[in-house]
Amino acid sequence: MKKWLLSLGPGIITAALVFGPSKMTITSKLGADYGYSLLWIVVVAIFFMTIFTIMGARIGVAADQSLLSVIRNKWGNAAAIAIGLGIFFVTTSFQAGNSIGVGIAVGEATGTSHVLWVVVFNLVGICLLFFRAFYKVLEKLMIFLVALMLFAFVTTLFFAKPSIAGMAGGLVPKLPDGSIGLVIAFFASCFSIVGAFYQSYLVQERIKINPEIKEKKSHSITGIVILGFMSAIVMICAAAVLNTKGIKVNNASDMARALEPLFGSAASTFFLVGLFGASFSSLVGNATVGGALLGDAFGKGSQLNSKAVKIFIAMVMVFGAIIAIKFGKLPLELIVFAQSVTIFLVPFIGIAMYAISNDPKIMGKHVNTLSTKIFGAIGLLILIFLALSNVKELFFK
Repeated sequence: MKKWLLSLGPGIITAALVFGPSKMTITSKLGADYGYSLLWIVVVAIFFMTIFTIMGARIGVAADQSLLSVIRNKWGNAAAIAIGLGIFFVTTSFQAGNSIGVGIAVGEATGTSHVLWVVVFNLVGICLLFFRAFYKVLEKLMIFLVALMLFAFVTTLFFAKPSIAGMAGGLVPKLPDGSIGLVIAFFASCFSIVGAFYQSYLVQERIKINPEIKEKKSHSITGIVILGFMSAIVMICAAAVLNTKGIKVNNASDMARALEPLFGSAASTFFLVGLFGASFSSLVGNATVGGALLGDAFGKGSQLNSKAVKIFIAMVMVFGAIIAIKFGKLPLELIVFAQSVTIFLVPFIGIAMYAISNDPKIMGKHVNTLSTKIFGAIGLLILIFLALSNVKELFFK
């Protein structure tokens, strides 16, 4: 059991860093505005996220150096720095949402200022960096927080009593009028190429610590399935509770307040627990991605015990906290805009991953199978289509 749980670490961490308060807000908004009708996009996004996460894991097993180092050797230093900087800026921009999510969850539960908790939990996150075995601490923390989120969401779902017929109908693809912006934002966050990219680093780090555990495809799939399960639960709860009452969602905390009159303070508390789990796990995981990849891009390595990498990770946390305190709240429009803008970056990262995982000289026996090549190419075409759609949505609407 212990070996099995340890083997799930990279996949769990990827799920935890992808499922943050921004994701909760967008998914809640989809359910509140469009009911069950967009449930099918969870299945599609998770399918392609699984394809690329497994791809990232196999790169981690096959390559004798980090993914950015492979990119540097294949296409030059400029390509590695461009991708590293891009990921750093994306993670920093979303760190504000993670910080505000933590502040809202604890602040509303205790009746105190969210600013205090933004500072406290970012300091806690920075302190975690200086544990001797940071990866082991990170892995155990993510598994605990994901379990916490699952408990909170499943409990809320039990109270919500959703329509079985509505959920079944939501699995039939359709695109309601006015939903394209939210759909793009959801795909950008759920089909997270950045998370899949970092999977290769997590796998390599885990292999160094526990070399006796062989990497299997199922290890990566489990965490992503949990990600899809949590996304679906949030959307179903929003459809069952908010859509039926015509309640609109402007931020993640609105869902907690909407549940309170119907189920009492217990349901609201459960949701705030889930919001905290989503926020703090993403706060640590998201900063780790941005800091580690920036360090690797500039030749400082990506080891989580490296002082330079710890400083870069702390920078993501500090900048995110400053933005969170300055804005003071989490406007939905800002979340959707930030999530959808990332769609411009991810196709390039995805193409780089796809090209490397198709290279037999690098991958050896771990090179992409025919089915992975086909579905990976389809996934990239979807990302490119969404990027072009986003150009129209943002600039020509």
